[in-house]
Amino acid sequence: MRPKLTDVAKKAGVSVTTVSRVINNYGYLSQTTKDKVFAAMKELNYQPNSLARSLHGKKTNLIGVIFPSLSNPFFAELVEQIEKRLFQAGYKTILCNSADNPEKERTYLRLLMANQVDGIISGAHNLGIKEYDNVGLPIVSFDRKLSDDIPIVSSDNYRGGALATKELYQAGSRHIYFLGSSKRAENPTDNRLLGHQKMIKELGLTTHIHSIDFEESPNLKLLSIRELLNNHHPDGIVCTDDLTALLVLRCAQELGLKVPEQLKITGFDGTSFIQDYHPELSTIVQPIHDIAALLVNILSKRIDQPHTELEQIQYVLPIKFLRSTTTSL
Repeated sequence: MRPKLTDVAKKAGVSVTTVSRVINNYGYLSQTTKDKVFAAMKELNYQPNSLARSLHGKKTNLIGVIFPSLSNPFFAELVEQIEKRLFQAGYKTILCNSADNPEKERTYLRLLMANQVDGIISGAHNLGIKEYDNVGLPIVSFDRKLSDDIPIVSSDNYRGGALATKELYQAGSRHIYFLGSSKRAENPTDNRLLGHQKMIKELGLTTHIHSIDFEESPNLKLLSIRELLNNHHPDGIVCTDDLTALLVLRCAQELGLKVPEQLKITGFDGTSFIQDYHPELSTIVQPIHDIAALLVNILSKRIDQPHTELEQIQYVLPIKFLRSTTTSL
């Protein structure tokens, strides 16, 4: 049977993370520890990956990319840009679909470690994955706090939430709802709600939040949206993503509500797909190309200079408001 990373760790009397760090030449390790791991690998005839890389820090030029389902146009477009820029930088991509499943994400992390990728870009939605603290590889996160030591790249979610709310107000809305999750997970996307709440306070309005479960099917989301429109009668809705905003537009049409005369709506993401195929939607546009470029740039630096201290943990890129081309908002 082909030896595994765990076999090497057991033979050397160290953790799997330590074996991974030795093979990747990542972080500080004593020469004694390195010698034990190399000796165990030689005795077991263990090869780190199918490319039979050398055992002395040679790069595989492989990057693991972990994201939720690519059926979401935003993630699909972002991953496409990440892969494109990684290829231009000389890397190949191993794409892992976490599918909002923590155990699946843990399995992929182990897979990436076993295949000795040079680094990982993660934009998964799963929370509480403690394994990120001890992966032993350079990692950069998009929009999620994975660990205190992992850099986060995001757009200005706070300003986006505030700007969307202000645009609705200036267009005449006074009974504005925030449609999204009210749960705080200490992630950058939480700031969309915080920005909305701050702007509502500045405008002298009352905060209204309608929570929605993003893991539900579109049909179940429509039921929740229909209940909001029928029972609470908002004249403005700030949605935390474009797909939810499209469901609101659909539901409003089914109920005979005129947009934007009776109901004004804003989304959040602003992908090329939305701009090309749904010009009726006003939305906050995230700079997807810049996000991808920054994620790849930070990861490349961490790979090339693993012992250098991080310049910063949080990187925030500017957003902009895209007004519908077919309505007044």
